[in-house]
This record gives sequence, structure tokens and C-alpha cells, in this order.
Amino acid sequence: MAEIPFVAPPGLLADYLSSIRPLVTVICISYNHERFITASIQSVLNQTYPMIELIVIDNNSSDQSAARVEELKQLHPKIQFIRNTENIGNCRAFNQGLKLAKGRYVIDLSADDLLHPERIARQVAGFDRLAGDYAVIFSNAAFIDETGKLTGYHFPVGAAGQATVDVPSGWVFKEILASYFVSTPTMMMRKDVLESLGGYDESLSYEDFDFWVRTARNYRYHYQDEVLTSKRIVRKSLSSQFQDRNSSLLSSTLKVCYKAFDQCQSSDEYHALASRIRWFIRQCFYAEQFELAFRFKELLEFMEKPDFQTVFILRLCKWHVPINGLYRRYAQWQQNRQMSQGDVRMMV
Repeated sequence: MAEIPFVAPPGLLADYLSSIRPLVTVICISYNHERFITASIQSVLNQTYPMIELIVIDNNSSDQSAARVEELKQLHPKIQFIRNTENIGNCRAFNQGLKLAKGRYVIDLSADDLLHPERIARQVAGFDRLAGDYAVIFSNAAFIDETGKLTGYHFPVGAAGQATVDVPSGWVFKEILASYFVSTPTMMMRKDVLESLGGYDESLSYEDFDFWVRTARNYRYHYQDEVLTSKRIVRKSLSSQFQDRNSSLLSSTLKVCYKAFDQCQSSDEYHALASRIRWFIRQCFYAEQFELAFRFKELLEFMEKPDFQTVFILRLCKWHVPINGLYRRYAQWQQNRQMSQGDVRMMV
């Protein structure tokens, strides 16, 4: 009698494959991304890495974003799709996806950004070579405009495509406090670390600064010197919303700064945070969120006395100098100039 080959049940087969090639969950959050979401999802479907779980969440878009997802789901039934009946914000929407995620690693994908075909394979291979105290792999990113045209890079690159500047890697808590350097859409995160944090903080308007502060104290970050993601620069980007008079982003930032203050352990770390807070005070002035500037000042004074420039900015805040309109015109001019020169890293 011929021997009957053993065929593993689907669940066991999936577990076996996952043990060899870990599952990666991509959580794609959309709000009015009709023009871009098809390309964004297609960039996930086009990955060379086979073990991918894709969860798409629409935050009650008023355009045809959800219809575009439904069209793709007809062709790719394994796409998990959540349609919210209200815009619950990015942090809460991401946590919806995180509760469903089965992957060892997670990517938070905005529905206007693009993964390059080797992105997931390269980052999984990177994690395979790292010690267990690494929570995040991040890389360089290309910047594209609304038409998909290349406009620059997060870190400037040379002829070989590698960064021409030193990028922090390893224990980066102080660097996280001092400046924005991690390109958020390039991150691959360990799911167990996200779960240990309870996911993103849903009381906040945006997630990345808080996530960095809460992880970089206890985990290492690894910079992978490759361009593996295209970040789309759009007119109403998150960074531009910091300029809005009624934006909640700066008040969320103050909450994160208090969290960071509680975790500082050295004078260098306090100094790095103080430097960042002085920058946020200027942003409060430009956004005409004058009272909030003084709340940042209260935290600053736990670490350092305000310098002359900060004192001057606070005096202008006290006088309620109407600066927002002028600053927004200047910021738009600067954005146009930087994009024309292929240098937009400091803009986002």
C-alpha cells in the first residue's frame, strides 16, 4: 500500500511557517486618502515577504477611501477591513488593529505612504540579527509629493544610497528627547513591546513622540541604512497642523514631555529635554497658543532657567502678538523652497 503523506492542518501549517518566517502585521489607517490608498495597500500586497497580515481601518472618511478598500478586498479577501462610524483618531484606531494583530512585528502605515517591495523582508532579516532588547528597526525614507515625484530624503544620501550623516542607533533615549530623527513610517515594531505599553496612548492626538519616549528608555533602536519607504508630503500634513491655532497636538506634546521628565536619569537627558521644550515654546507662540507656552515654561523651570530668547518669546506670548498668519506664510515659503531643493527633512 502506498504511503499516505502527512498534510498538516491549516492552523498547524501556519504556526510552522510562522516559526520559520515570523508573521508581520501591517496596520493601515485611512482618513480621506481616496487618491492614495490604493497605491499604499498595493505596496503591501507587492512585498517580496510572504507572511503578512494586512489590517485596514477607515476613520469614517467623507470621500471614497472606503470604496477603494472594498474594491481591493474583493480581489484580496484576506485583507481585514474595519469601517469606523466616526473619526476616533489615529491612536485609538491603531489600537483597534493591534488587538486583532497576530504578527510578531507591526508596521503602522499611513494610507498615503508606500512600502518598497523589499521593505518587510529586509527589516525581518534585520531583527533576526539583533539581540532581544531591540524594540524597533527604522530606516531612511524617500520623500514624494502628491504626484509621486521624488523630492528628497529624510537623511541625505550619497551615490551608494546610504546616509551621509551619522544616525543615532542603539540606546537613543537622550537623542529622542533632543530632536526628531526617526522617520515614523519606516519603523517596524515588536508587537510584544507595543502590548506591554497598552498600545498607543489614546488620550493623545498623535503617537510617535510618546511611543519613542516610552520605549527608548528600556529598549534599543536599530537604524538600517537603506531607503525602504516613501513618505508622501501633502499640504495638510501632521507637522503643518502644529501651526493651527486650535490644534490639540501641542497640548498632547506637553503630556509627553512630562512623561519624558519622569524618565530622565542624567543631567544630559534633562538638558536634551529642556532644549526640546524651548523649541515647543516657540511653536506655541507661532500657533498663538499663548497660555500653553507658559505651561511648557513651568516644566522647563524644573530643569533650567529660560534663556534670553525663550524669555523674549514668552514676553511676546504675554502680549498676545498676532503672529500666526505671518508665520504660516513663511512656513509655506520655506516648504516650497526646501522641496524645490530636495531637502524636506526638517520640515516634517
